[in-house]
Amino acid sequence: MRHLPTRTSRRRVVGSLTAALLCAAGLASPAVAGEAPGPRAAGADGPRLPDGLALTPPMGFNNWNATHCRAEFDEAMVKGIADLFVSKGLKDAGYQYVNLDDCWALPQRDANGKLVPDPKRFPGGIKAVADYVHGKGLKLGIYTSAGTKTCNQAGFPGALGHERSDARQFAEWGVDYLKYDNCNNQGVDAKERYIAMRDALKAASESTGRPIVYSICEWGENKPWEWASGVGHLWRTTGDISDNWNSMLSIMKRNLPLARYAGPGRWNDPDMLEVGNGGMTDTEYRTHFSMWSIMAAPLLIGSDLRKVSPQTFEILGNKEVVAVDQDPLGKQGTVLSSTGGRWVVAKEMKDGSRAVALFNETGSPQRVATTAKAVGLPQAAGYTLRDLWKHESFNTAGAISATVPAHGTVLVRVAADGTWADKPPAVELGLDGGALVEAGRPEELTTRVTDLGRTPARDVRARLSGPAGWQVKATSPTGAAALPTGKALTTSWTVTAPAGTPTGAYAFELKTTHRGPGGRQVESALPLTAQVVTAPPAGRSALSDLPWISTTNGWGPVEKDTSNGESRAGDGNPLTIDGKVYAKGLGVHAESDIAYYAGGACERLTAQVGLDDEKLLKGTVAFEVWADGEKAASTGVLTNQLPAQTVSADVSGAEVVRLVVTDGGDGIDSDHADWAEPVLSC
Repeated sequence: MRHLPTRTSRRRVVGSLTAALLCAAGLASPAVAGEAPGPRAAGADGPRLPDGLALTPPMGFNNWNATHCRAEFDEAMVKGIADLFVSKGLKDAGYQYVNLDDCWALPQRDANGKLVPDPKRFPGGIKAVADYVHGKGLKLGIYTSAGTKTCNQAGFPGALGHERSDARQFAEWGVDYLKYDNCNNQGVDAKERYIAMRDALKAASESTGRPIVYSICEWGENKPWEWASGVGHLWRTTGDISDNWNSMLSIMKRNLPLARYAGPGRWNDPDMLEVGNGGMTDTEYRTHFSMWSIMAAPLLIGSDLRKVSPQTFEILGNKEVVAVDQDPLGKQGTVLSSTGGRWVVAKEMKDGSRAVALFNETGSPQRVATTAKAVGLPQAAGYTLRDLWKHESFNTAGAISATVPAHGTVLVRVAADGTWADKPPAVELGLDGGALVEAGRPEELTTRVTDLGRTPARDVRARLSGPAGWQVKATSPTGAAALPTGKALTTSWTVTAPAGTPTGAYAFELKTTHRGPGGRQVESALPLTAQVVTAPPAGRSALSDLPWISTTNGWGPVEKDTSNGESRAGDGNPLTIDGKVYAKGLGVHAESDIAYYAGGACERLTAQVGLDDEKLLKGTVAFEVWADGEKAASTGVLTNQLPAQTVSADVSGAEVVRLVVTDGGDGIDSDHADWAEPVLSC
C-alpha cells in the first residue's frame, strides 16, 4: 500500500505506477526564492496553448470531494453552486470555475464516437449547463482521463485515441477548463498522452474560439513539474487528497519543495480543497486554506456549498488570504524552516511585501518565529504586519512570531512601508513551558505578553480564564504601564483543577489589552490547553496501557498494540519485527513523537524497536527517547532487514518522557516503526 491517500474508484490503472515518485517525501532541500524555473516540457516547441490563461492559480469548485459519483451530482447541484458563487460573494472573491468531475457521461460513446452526457444527471446536456454558468459570469470545467476509460469503476469513456474529437466537443459545449486524469492509460508514455491533448485543445481553440485551461492530473507520477510547463497550465503533484489532517499534511509536504517550478500559467497542484467537508476542525481548515494559498495552489472548493456552515464561507471567502494565492507575481511560497513541526513559509508578493505562514504541525501550542530580514524584506526602521485572519494591522520592529495553536497557522503580510508608525505595536502572547495539571493539586503557570513593535505597548493588562470550577489566581502583577520593544509582562498563575477531574485536555484563554499610538485599545486572545494528567502507578507499566499527553505521526494515527497500517485508525496489523510478533506496543510512522507524563517518579524506559514487517524490506528510521529536554537514548538508523533492537533509557526525575521516531535520511516512505513491549518503570 502507498502512503498517498487513494480512492479505490480513482486508481484502477492499467500500467505500472512508480511508487518511488508518488511517495517521495522530505524537505531537506527546500527551494529558495529567486531560483530559475524548471526546464521546459518535452514537446514544448510544438503547438502551445493559448497565451494569457491561468496567469494566477485557477479558483473555483469541483464536485468530487463532496459527492464522488453519487446521484446527488447532477445539473441542479452544478447550477446551485453557480448561484451560491454569486449570492455568497465567492465570485467577487475571485472564484470563477464550476467544474464537473467523473461520472457526467454515459459509459458508451454514440455511433459517431461522440461523448454522451448522462441524461438523468444532465437532462439539458453540457452546453445548457455551460450557458447557465456563463450567464452568471462564471466558467465551466469538465473531466476525462488520458486513458481508454476514466477512473470510476463504471468505466466511463476516456480520451486516449479520441483527443481531437473530445477536445472539439468540449469547446463546442462551451467548456473553459479540462481536468485530464491518468487512469487506464495502457502504459502509453505520459508526456505523449498529455501533449496529444494539449495539441487537440489548441486545435479546438483555433477552430471554435474557445480557449480551455488544461489541468494535468497524473498524480505527480512522472514528475510533471519538470516537463509540463509547456504542456498544461497546472499539474497534480500528488495523489488524491482525503478529508483528514494526515492526508492534507502529507500532500502539503510533497508540494512545498516544488516552489521553483511554479509561476504564471504553470502551477503546482496539490489537489482540491476539503474545507467544509467535516473531517477536520475549523482550525485545521484555516491551515489548509492558508497553506494552499501561500503555495500559490489552485483553489478548487471541494464541499457542497448548499450544505456547509457559515464558518466554511468565512474561510473560503477571506479575500485577504485569497489575495496571497492570486498575487500576480506568481511566486510559490518557500520553506524557511521546519524544525520540530514549527514551520515558517514565506512568499514574495508583487508589491514587495511578504506573506508569511507560521504553521504548527504539532498537537500542542508552539512558538513559531522568524524576522523581516529572514523573509527577504529590506532593513527598515519599522514594518507593518497585517494579520490576514484577524484583519488587523500592527507595527513590528522586525520580529514575526506567535504562539500558534495545535494544527494552526498564523498568516501575516509584512511590508517595509512608511505607515507602520500609525499602527499599534504587535504583541505576542505565550505560555512558558507546558500546562500539565494533576487534579486537586495547585500548579504554577507562567504567561508572557511581549512587545514586538517599534513603539511601546502601553497600559498592558492580562487575564487568564479556565473551565468552570477551576481555580485560577494570579500570583504576580497582571499589568504594566508600558512595555518597550522586546520587553515582556510575565505573570505567574496558580491553577487548580477540581479533585476527580478526568485526564484530558481543557481549554484556557489568555486575554490581553494594550494601547498604541493615539491611545486606541487593542484586544488580543490566545487559546491555551491545560492537560490534566495522572502520575503512572508504581512498578512496571506497558506504555500502550497508559494515557499519552500528545502524539504526532507521519501517516495516520499512532496505534496501540498494532502496527501503523495506513491512514485510518484501527487499520494496523499485529506488531511484527523480523518475523517476531509482539502483543503489546505502539505502531507509528516517521516522523513521530509520543509524550507521556512521568511526574518525576519513574526511573527507566525499555522497549524492543524496529521497522514493522508489513512494509517488507522498505523503510529506514531512528528511535529516540527524550527525558524532558534531554535525549536519553538513541538507536541510530535502522533498516527493515534488522531484528528488533533493545532500547533502555534512564528517565529518572523526568516530568515528561517522549518516544521519537525520525526518518533515516531517505524520506519517510514506508517508515512503519514499532515500539514493541515498551515499559515504563516507576
